[in-house]
Amino acid sequence: MTAIWTAIVGHPLFVLGLTLLAYQLALELYQRSRWLLAQPVLVATLLLVGALWACGIGYPRYRQESSLLWLLLGPATVALAVPLQQNLPRIRQLFWPVTIALLVGGTITVALTLGLAALFGADREMLMSLAPKSVTSPIAIALAEQMGGIPALTAVFVMITGVLGAVLGPLLLDRAGVTSPAARGLSLGLSAHAIGTAQALQEHPEAGGFAALAMSLAGAFSALALPLLLG
Repeated sequence: MTAIWTAIVGHPLFVLGLTLLAYQLALELYQRSRWLLAQPVLVATLLLVGALWACGIGYPRYRQESSLLWLLLGPATVALAVPLQQNLPRIRQLFWPVTIALLVGGTITVALTLGLAALFGADREMLMSLAPKSVTSPIAIALAEQMGGIPALTAVFVMITGVLGAVLGPLLLDRAGVTSPAARGLSLGLSAHAIGTAQALQEHPEAGGFAALAMSLAGAFSALALPLLLG
C-alpha cells in the first residue's frame, strides 16, 4: 500500500490534479454558502498548502509540475476581454469618468504601497517587488523582474492583494453605499485584478465588464509607467 501511495504522489500529474481538486472543492463550498470569506482562491490555496505539506511536496516541485497552469494564466486573462466587449456601449458612455478614476486610483495605489513600505524600512528590492502588486500576475511578475524585484515574492503579493480585495472589497463598497455595477466593477478590477474581476462577474455582468476594463488598463499603464518611474 505504501508503495502504491508513493507512486501516486510521485506521479508528474499528481500536483496538477491536486490543484484542480482543491479549487473545485473551494468553488463548490462558495456556491453552496455564498459566504464572502469562502472566496474560492483563498480556500483553494489553504487546502492546497495543507495537502502539499501533508504529502511532503516542496514549492520547487510544485512550481515545476504545475507549469501548465502558469502557461494558461495569460490566455485566461485575455479571455476577460469578452465581458468588456459585451459592455462596450456603456463603457464608451462613461469614458472620461472611467479614465480619470483609473489614473487617480492607480497612481494613489502605487504611491501608498511604496510610501508605507518605505516607512517600515523596506529595501529597494522589496519595494520593486511590491510596486506591481495590484496588477495581474503575468504582467506583475515580468515587471518585478525588469525592475530588480523578486518575481516569486511579487506573485505572492499579487495573490494576497487579489484575495483580500475580492473578500473585503464588496463589504467596503456596501458600507460606502456604492451600488452602481460600473463603479463596483471598476473598484474591484483596479484593486484586485483578475480575482476581483471574477468576483465582479458574479455580482453583475456590467460590473464584470468594468472590472475587466480596469484590470486591463491598469496593467497596460503599469507596464509602461512603472519601469520609467522606478527603473
